[in-house]
Amino acid sequence: MGEHVFEGPAGPAMGPRLFGGQAIAQALMAGCAAEDGGRLPNSLHAHFLKAGASTDRVRYTVTTLSEGRSFAVRRIDGMQGDALIFSMTASFHIEEVGHEHATPSPFDLDIDAALSALEDWRSKSARANDAPLVDRLQKRPIEIVPLEPDSLFGAGASKPQAAVWMRMREPSGADPLMQRALLAYASDMMFLRNALLPHGVRPGSSQVQAASLDHAIWFHETPDFDTWHLYATESPWAGHARGLNRGHFYDLQGRMVASVAQESLMRPRGEARDRLLQDKAS
Repeated sequence: MGEHVFEGPAGPAMGPRLFGGQAIAQALMAGCAAEDGGRLPNSLHAHFLKAGASTDRVRYTVTTLSEGRSFAVRRIDGMQGDALIFSMTASFHIEEVGHEHATPSPFDLDIDAALSALEDWRSKSARANDAPLVDRLQKRPIEIVPLEPDSLFGAGASKPQAAVWMRMREPSGADPLMQRALLAYASDMMFLRNALLPHGVRPGSSQVQAASLDHAIWFHETPDFDTWHLYATESPWAGHARGLNRGHFYDLQGRMVASVAQESLMRPRGEARDRLLQDKAS
């Protein structure tokens, strides 16, 4: 039992706010650093309490809540200055033998077809040059190839479902603990937009205030994030200025390696809010 304190440096940013995936990954590595029983993280549940600054370091305090022969649970709190901005619980589990089943990927596991479709979109779509997100993503350590780039990057309404291929831009050769942290970092990318897709708005739009509220991951296998993984995502519900997003990671062999769920803030602004209020009143 006891507390451990670690410090996470600033990472690549897409704006002034701390990227949620970075906080999750750093907090998970802090929790792993307190592990001495050979356990691997099997789940985490994170809450974003305040917007952090992307330029500042985060201090993580790890508190062990319970520890047995098979499982351990730790709370990891993230601070910037005197402000508590992030809190997460993580469960750690030894490897055991058990019954197995998994839902197969809802999309074809064909990375070559996705790469070809992305190049075709870039060469033919005017939006490819006008979408700043496409360029900003190139600065992230995770390489992303969407199955339907026009739907994901465009401004029109579409079904609340998407899939992207992901891997490390540069091979990491990371150990199993870090591999899970890399997936945790990637799991917050291109995710909350699922709940916005049917409404014709995207994160960063002046029509909506969007942010992650909480984020959960269940690790089923140890990924090798130096290789491609398909992140199949969907939003089954939105309402009351919130949206629910969920997804699964699959490796090239079709194994489901992790499941993710997140509730996001998607508060309408300006004219969009006025229209929704008028519709509700009529």
